[in-house]
Amino acid sequence: MLVKVFGAAVQGIDATVITIETNCSRGCMFYLVGLPDSAVKESHHRIICALQFNDYKMPTSQITVNMAPADIRKEGAAYDLPIAVSMLAAAEKIAAGKLPRYLIMGELSLDGTIQPVKGVLSIAIRAKEEGFEGVIVPQQNVREAAVVEGIKVFGVRQLKEVVDFLNGQIELPETSIDIREEFYAQQDRFELDFSDVKGQDNVKRALEIAAAGGHNLIMIGSPGSGKSMMAKRLPSILPPLSLEESLETTKIHSVAGKLNRNTSLISKRPFRDPHHTISPVALVGGGSYPQPGEISLAHNGVLFLDELAEFNRNVLEVLRQPLEDRSITISRVKWNVDYPAGFMLVASTNPCPCGYYNHPTRDCVCTQTQVQKYLNKISGPLLDRIDIQVEIAPVSFEKISDTRPAEASIAIRERVIAARNIQAKRYEAHRGVYCNAQMSGKLLGRYAQPDTQGLKLLRTAMNSLNLSARAYDRILKVARTIADLEGSEQIHYTHIGEAIGYRSLDKVGQTT
Repeated sequence: MLVKVFGAAVQGIDATVITIETNCSRGCMFYLVGLPDSAVKESHHRIICALQFNDYKMPTSQITVNMAPADIRKEGAAYDLPIAVSMLAAAEKIAAGKLPRYLIMGELSLDGTIQPVKGVLSIAIRAKEEGFEGVIVPQQNVREAAVVEGIKVFGVRQLKEVVDFLNGQIELPETSIDIREEFYAQQDRFELDFSDVKGQDNVKRALEIAAAGGHNLIMIGSPGSGKSMMAKRLPSILPPLSLEESLETTKIHSVAGKLNRNTSLISKRPFRDPHHTISPVALVGGGSYPQPGEISLAHNGVLFLDELAEFNRNVLEVLRQPLEDRSITISRVKWNVDYPAGFMLVASTNPCPCGYYNHPTRDCVCTQTQVQKYLNKISGPLLDRIDIQVEIAPVSFEKISDTRPAEASIAIRERVIAARNIQAKRYEAHRGVYCNAQMSGKLLGRYAQPDTQGLKLLRTAMNSLNLSARAYDRILKVARTIADLEGSEQIHYTHIGEAIGYRSLDKVGQTT
């Protein structure tokens, strides 16, 4: 008997429907075809044990399982459940009437317990688009799948539940959650707040500008000056995720297997802070079976690189293309995978090997050559892609001992949201542009032209600091954001002056 059961393969962050065709005929062999990887080929052994443990007889005839389309590689153990169902249906142990209505995925344990799988959100979205009535997924993945409206979601724990449901012997409860209420309830809950930060007003201002315009930022300061502490508080002043952004972010984390089992939608912007020993593949994604890297997991959020100069030079250089294109393409011989990478880069570094160059109270033991060599670990082309460069000085005792609370994140966030609303209205006719950091050269000419005094000041800075054309664009983008925070349509020389002040490493390069 020939039967068809439907599963899905995840490619990038999207899913493709896989038709699992199983036929029982005379003979005693088992064939699994359709470009399966080793984990899929091993499913035969897991299925045999699961069927025997649950008192189902393994079909004794020749079994041929074809996974179509055959040119898409099938990876992982998530096909265990649909293959087992198709084998039982081909042996007439399951009625085939309900099979075309559901997309089924799940990994089997040897006792028939169904284990969670990756990419269920993408699978549920594809099932709805293809017109399936519902999806049958592991119980641990139901909240993830229930995000998709207009499709039934059934969570199962045991193989026997699936068989009895398809045979009409039991009814499975349909999972439904109030996505919007849960999503919006979590958006303003942050453990870290800028009210805890003493002093550092200039750095807070730089972070506010970065958040308001979506700008990349680097902080340069001695050890213990608060670089990491302030970077970790940045998500608390970023605009809240929209439902569309949240869905895309959740898909990426689902595919990577990073989604908490109690999570339906990610409600806060991601904050990823990989260690400086990370490899290029772990940062940008890839591997034998491509997976999203840290830059994709930071999509719609923040990628924080602490001690930037300690990262391998090759690791940092692979960031250059994603910073410009906001996506990354992983190329293999037979296929390409695209992952979104629209992240905000925030980095920190010491100014020299000992960390105390230009420190107000401690002497630096490094030579000028050592300082220059240390900073040269960060390439010029990468620095050109960082809009804001700000120096951090140690906090004085008077500031640390001040018991008055600093400005809270919610107050800063309100100004950031107001500036972002101005930008959203400005760029509503320009597809793919949502904030000032994304402006093209054409848009800069239209929306970021300074007044006469500002242009003169900018010309002087370009000549004295020997800035590149890309740095010129960065200054204009930051100045545009500063003007938006003030509610000014015109970019004045004061805005240009403040933007030029955020090119600290360019100044260091001139003095060393």
